[in-house]
Amino acid sequence: MPLLQRFDDDSIAPLTPEEIKARWVHFHQEIRRLSGTRLQRIAGRMLGEDTFRYALARTIFRPPLRLWRAWRKKEAKKVTLVSAAKATEIYPVNYRPRIIDYELELASLTVDANDVAIVEVDENGPTAAPVVEALNDTLNETTAEWIFLCDVSTSDEARQYSVAKLLAHATRDDDVVFADEEGPNQFAPLLKSPGVGPHTLLSYNVVGRPALVRVETLFAAGGFSADAGWAYEHDAYLRLSEAGATFHHLARVLPAGRGQQEFDATRVNADSCRVVQTAIERRGWRGTTFPGALPGLVSWSLGSPTPAPSIDIIIPTRDRIELVRQCIAAIEEKTTYPNYDIIILDNDSVEEESMAYFNDTKYAVVPCPGPFNYAKIVNRGVNHSSADYVVTLNNDTIVVTPDWLEQMLALASLNDVGIVGACLLDPDGRREHESIVISPYPQHLRTDSNYPHVDYFSLATRDVAAVTGAVQMVERAFWQHLGGMDEELKVVMNDVDICLRSQMEGRYVVYTSNVRLFHHVGSSRGDLDPLDDRNRFIRRWDIFGTFRDPYFPESLLLLGEKMYFFVR
Repeated sequence: MPLLQRFDDDSIAPLTPEEIKARWVHFHQEIRRLSGTRLQRIAGRMLGEDTFRYALARTIFRPPLRLWRAWRKKEAKKVTLVSAAKATEIYPVNYRPRIIDYELELASLTVDANDVAIVEVDENGPTAAPVVEALNDTLNETTAEWIFLCDVSTSDEARQYSVAKLLAHATRDDDVVFADEEGPNQFAPLLKSPGVGPHTLLSYNVVGRPALVRVETLFAAGGFSADAGWAYEHDAYLRLSEAGATFHHLARVLPAGRGQQEFDATRVNADSCRVVQTAIERRGWRGTTFPGALPGLVSWSLGSPTPAPSIDIIIPTRDRIELVRQCIAAIEEKTTYPNYDIIILDNDSVEEESMAYFNDTKYAVVPCPGPFNYAKIVNRGVNHSSADYVVTLNNDTIVVTPDWLEQMLALASLNDVGIVGACLLDPDGRREHESIVISPYPQHLRTDSNYPHVDYFSLATRDVAAVTGAVQMVERAFWQHLGGMDEELKVVMNDVDICLRSQMEGRYVVYTSNVRLFHHVGSSRGDLDPLDDRNRFIRRWDIFGTFRDPYFPESLLLLGEKMYFFVR
């Protein structure tokens, strides 16, 4: 698991208010520079970032801008299919394939490639058996430190270039060094994250090619398996991950990636499902696999523990009983899990309808008086619970998936998982939460808007930096071990913060797209969005500074509503 670091202890000088303000200014400047219209960029230069005229302009123009944006949102629905089609052609929006002068660039590289066994594989045959046999013969006979697999269709210059680039970034502690690749569409490369999440790796081969694999480590893991068929590399990476191998990602799109035949569903789907099923069984889990929407993508689900652990669903509210009614009604009508209860957290409700509902409901109502502090309210609810697992659930959500608790529990009960999140839909059915990415600032990933590219990453059950507190499942004992949410983060960032702290304890945060709920965004807390919370979070995790999302491609920046290609 990639290491995360906190920056709010006594050993590190904290960021000053001036430094934090400068980071915000730079962030907003970048958004305007890349995402804004020409008029917005001109206005930004004229008004400045932190001036009286800027504040005055915001006061005057914000109301009409909100109306205009609401209209734009309605109009955007009409062009969703067109935008999605364009995104499949070029993604990210500013990406262009790089033309490499191999002769010039190879001459400038000084690494020694003699310790690399470059193995050309012909994957056009009817079965993978001869390929796997030849690879294992190489493993047994070579004296090289690394092995590099490449398709027969790649040129010798492309292979040598990729090997040299990977070697230049390899360290003695690495077992696998891999890079981004062009994939089947050269205008939409396969961009990879610095961390190879073990649960993401069950969904698809996140490593791919080009890659250097340490011969000794691969040999100790059993080499390549003939039983894996054409998914022999995916299978090897799964076993290497289980053995604790160290993966090192180079955020560069390099040549000599996988051949076109490796993106043929009829060729790879069955084998991919089989190696993932084997990995699930090897780990002692009960589960099933079936092909996903893309070649080599595996949709997998696990059986929930038996006997069924108890689950408390914790719902905070301040009045808004119409939301609470529909939220609980959907839970009662849809939920198939047998052993759950609901705890309502009342934050100073005053309406008669609220009082009447609280008096009549069969569920526990816990008073949570005082100014709105989401973290404090939720912590009080968890402290009131005696269940094995708890779910934090916004009162403005509506359950869609009947076995939502079973699916989330199956993941949350794994020894290496701390927190589990789900897919949230807006009232029109558009995806408005598919995990939280921190690139460079925490933002909700939304395939229907800011990530308009249906790829392996967006469709997978995967390890993520964070998931929204609107729906999180966690083992109650682990929540208590973490100390709950940070009550100094009163309104925002408390959910992201506890996810990052979970990972510091060695427990992954997992997002599953198989569980879906409707979410009426902002119905609960309205416009509350204190800057103090955000600045405290920035200071703690060095956001806009050294922080890197371990499970989001390093080459992507989310600025405004667009993803931009960026090589660090």
